[in-house]
Amino acid sequence: MTEKIFVDSNVLIYSRDLAAPKKQVRALEWMEYLWNSRQGRLSFQVLNEFYITVTKKLKPGLKKEPAREEIRDFLAWNPIVIDESILIRAWAVEDRYALSSWDSLIVAAAEIQRCRYLLTEDLRDGQELFDIKVINPFLRSPESL
Repeated sequence: MTEKIFVDSNVLIYSRDLAAPKKQVRALEWMEYLWNSRQGRLSFQVLNEFYITVTKKLKPGLKKEPAREEIRDFLAWNPIVIDESILIRAWAVEDRYALSSWDSLIVAAAEIQRCRYLLTEDLRDGQELFDIKVINPFLRSPESL
């Protein structure tokens, strides 16, 4: 499979969360798959959410420099900047699907990057949003694709 997979921050965060071992194992499975397949995509919104959560909310969390280094690595996934086109598309997503503005930005960024899948626990597994299929990474393994 060569279809792109947009990754929400919760997958990145759980890969670092020692307090949720079952979710961490599944998140690490997905991360390995995404790195090996080079299918992972994300946005700078996702990277910012990851940074704030792992440096300020996780116990134990990451120190700033290791978190920043990890974000530098994620630049290989071609993060998209939330710009005017994504904002306008997010409003259309919000109006059509009644999602929160944050989730709508994620869906719009995934759509603009032409991702077939959105990896998140924040939306309903199997849900179709335009041409994007939502995959809950904690209910499904990478092999399920």
